[in-house]
Parts: sequence; C-alpha cells; structure tokens
Amino acid sequence: MVRHNAYHEDPYAKEFGIRISEKLALVEARVLPPPLLKYHETGRDKECLPRVGQWNMMNKKMVNGGKVNHWTCINFARNVQESVAYRFCQELAQMCRISGMDFAFEPVIPSLTARPDQVERALKAHHRDAMTILRQQSKELDLLLVILPDNNGSLYGDLKRICETELGLVSQCCLARHVYKMSKQYLANVALKINVKVGGRNTVLVDAVSRRIPLVSDRPTIIFGADVTHPHPGEDTSPSIAAVVASQDWPEITNYAGLVCAQAHRQELIQDLFKLEPDPQRGTVAPGGMIRELLISFRKATGEKPQRIIFYRDGVSEGQFYQVLLHELDAIRKACASLESGYQPPVTFVVVQKRHHTRLFASNHGDQRSVDRSGNILPGTVVDSKICHPTEFDFYLCSHAGILGTSRPAHYHVLWDENKFSADELHTLTNNLCYTYARCTRSVSIVPPAFYAHLAAFRARFYMEPETSDNGSMASATASRAMAAGGPRSTRAPAGGPVRPLPALKDNVKRVMFYC
Repeated sequence: MVRHNAYHEDPYAKEFGIRISEKLALVEARVLPPPLLKYHETGRDKECLPRVGQWNMMNKKMVNGGKVNHWTCINFARNVQESVAYRFCQELAQMCRISGMDFAFEPVIPSLTARPDQVERALKAHHRDAMTILRQQSKELDLLLVILPDNNGSLYGDLKRICETELGLVSQCCLARHVYKMSKQYLANVALKINVKVGGRNTVLVDAVSRRIPLVSDRPTIIFGADVTHPHPGEDTSPSIAAVVASQDWPEITNYAGLVCAQAHRQELIQDLFKLEPDPQRGTVAPGGMIRELLISFRKATGEKPQRIIFYRDGVSEGQFYQVLLHELDAIRKACASLESGYQPPVTFVVVQKRHHTRLFASNHGDQRSVDRSGNILPGTVVDSKICHPTEFDFYLCSHAGILGTSRPAHYHVLWDENKFSADELHTLTNNLCYTYARCTRSVSIVPPAFYAHLAAFRARFYMEPETSDNGSMASATASRAMAAGGPRSTRAPAGGPVRPLPALKDNVKRVMFYC
C-alpha cells in the first residue's frame, strides 16, 4: 500500500521533509489462551476448550436451560403455509430440548396467520386468547414465536415495541427463508437466543464457577456495559439512545439486564445514569436512574450488594475521555451513595474503541501457527507497548477469529482503576469474557457487556423508528418524513426542545436479555 501510494514522490511530502518507511512497525505481542467453558453435566461434553476462537454445541447441553412451558406462534409471511409453520415450530422445540431447555412441544393455542398491516390487532388478540387460557391456571406466556416475511419494513420494529413495552412478552422472530430451509445450524443458533431471553445461561467460564478470576471471584462484582447510539447524519431532530446493561449473576457473570433511555440529540454523556425524580405525592425528590436500578436488581438477583464495579463504556472518542469519565463516574458514585450512606464500592472504568485505524499482522505470515484460517492474527492477541500511550493504561486486544478481511483489534483504555488491576489480570478478564457472548459459539471482537449495550440501544431505536436498518439509521426517506411529522410513536422534539421519553419496558422484560 505504501509503495502504491508512492509517498516518496509526493511534492508536499518532499516540501515538508516527510519520509514514509515501507516497513511496518514491529511490536511485541502475546497470545492469551482461550478459557475453559462449562456446559451441563448431563451432556456428553461437560467442558469445552475453544479452538481458534470457536466451538460448537455438538454433544453439549446449555449449562442452565430455560423453561418454555407456554408459548404460541404468529405467522406474518403469506408464502409460509400453516403446515410448514407448524413443522418449523416442532423442529425448533425439539432443538431447544436437545440443547438442554425444558420446552413444551405444543403451543398454548394454535398458530395464527395474520396480515403484516394488522400487526397490532393480531398481536393483542392472540395474546389475549392465550392469556384467557393461562390465567385460569395462574400461568404466564413465556415466549412468542413470530414468522416474518423476508422484506418486512417496519413490521419487526412495531412487533418488538408492542411485545416489550405493552404486552410484557419476549419474542423470537424468524424470517420465512430460514423457516423453509430449517437447517440444524440455524435452529441451534435460535435456541441459544431463546434460552437467554427466557432467563437461562448457555455457558459459563469454568474459572468463574470455581471462583478463580482475580478481583472478580473473591467478592460480589457487577460488570456494566454502556453505549450511546446517535441518529444518522442529516437526522437533526431524532434523540440519541443510551443503553446500560449490568450482570445479574455472581460469580457466573453471564446474564445481563438492560435499560434504555432517550436523550438530547447527539449527546454523548449518558444523562440518566443517576437522577433525582420528583415525587408528587410526598412533594419531595427521590433518587433514580439506570445505575441505581441495576444495582438494586443485582441485589435482588444474587442476595449480595456489589463490592466491586467494572464499567465498560463503548463509543467514546479520545477527545471526550475525561468529560465522560467525570460525568459518569460521578453518577455511579451518587447512585451508590443513594442506596446506603458510605456505600462506595471501588470502580474500574474502561473505554472500548473499535473505530480506529490500527491493524495488526503476524510478522511471520507464512507460519500457520501464527495466523488463523483467514490469515489474521490469532484470537487472544494482545499488544500493550510501543503503539500504546506511554504513561496511561491501555491495550489492543484481538479477541475474535477473523472471517473476512483484516481483523480490527479493540482498543481498551482504562481511565480509572480503583480495583488496581494488573495489566495481565485485565487483559485475561476481558479476553475471557469475550467467550461468554450468548448469541453464538464464537469469541466476539468486543467485550460482551459493551456489545449487549449496543444491541439494547439499537433495539430501543425501533420503538420510535420502526424502519431502522442494521446500522441504526432509517431504512427509508418515507419513514423519516413520516416520523418527523410527529406520528403517534415519534419521540422527536424540535431542536432544543425536551426529549420525549421512550415507551417504558415492562418489568419482566427488563430482567432478561430481551435484546439478544
């Protein structure tokens, strides 16, 4: 690339006396070993050591299989016949059972076929019919399976909004093309998602359950992930969406509850981490906010109050590091103090960056032991010298195996560390957590709590912009104009005006990984 760009012939480079070396900078790196993963004792393989960042579910059962005793299905795809939809649901139920879940074969009521333009009416009517039967048994509907057309426009966003903010129901959507193929690999991946949505765990770190993770296993530790997603360029009225997730199990640290909120357009600081809310009945103000709610939720789930906090913050540029640290660390402190006088657990605040231009290559590219199948550096490669800050605590970690193109390592920058992690301890913890991501049997490129926060923020944008595309921007100009017109679900406000809040998540949805 350097030769192709011919910097040595560039007149401006010559004028300023700039010379570009044709050799890449050599840096020292090490490759962290993958963690041992635990699965259920009833499976043939009770433990698994990933190879080059990946593994599979063959001969394994989920470490904690969730229960789906009451479910039903709605089919919005006209080209999927009732018999095909029924067979797909049976195959999916069977796969969930094979994977270790307690999943009923038959739905509470027969599947419904509905038109996409009647999503709200169909969802509420079908939910009402199912609950009419279940209330007599004092039971709840555990899961809604939904078959969607391949091109579904705003249907997906509308469906998630109604299920999660109105009906209090977790749902799993499947596209028509996958329903017809019915591949075992697809069904296995969907089973992983369903399990965590109903409160199960797919796998846990052996070191976590045997309490061998330094500065995490010795005392109750909560791990947060936070992200803010902004509307795409040109959208000057849509709010930004902040999401915070927090681990709800200790010592396992695999299940994360999530909260979302809308805030001022392109505001990077998360406003609702801690806030004082007016109590009109008492005429006073009461403490609230996302951190406080998640700390209370952790206490209820584990019976312990967190004695350590690790906070992974995604999406912050270097110019905003200390502005974000001052605001958000202060909010964490206030949230803790509002729960109990003198309660100040030590905090480690780490920024996660993916948008940078650093790429790492194996110096001996021909050695098959130094690269993965795609020719990229091996998962677990960590660099913390030469190309890092000379005095601050930062490192590059490539925790995933490349699939296509050049792997981009994540850049972790520790802005605050009261837990006094050594470099090795934080490298290992971060790398090991990347193997606990719920949606696939691969290690992922950024630490899961930050990844989950991104997913939760992306999901929340659907609540107000149903045609949001995969990168969080609007899928069509038509939708953009319709929403800007102030439709019934718009959370937009004129520039400088107050931000209308997102519709509130139902309590039972907040407690599980609904965003997966």
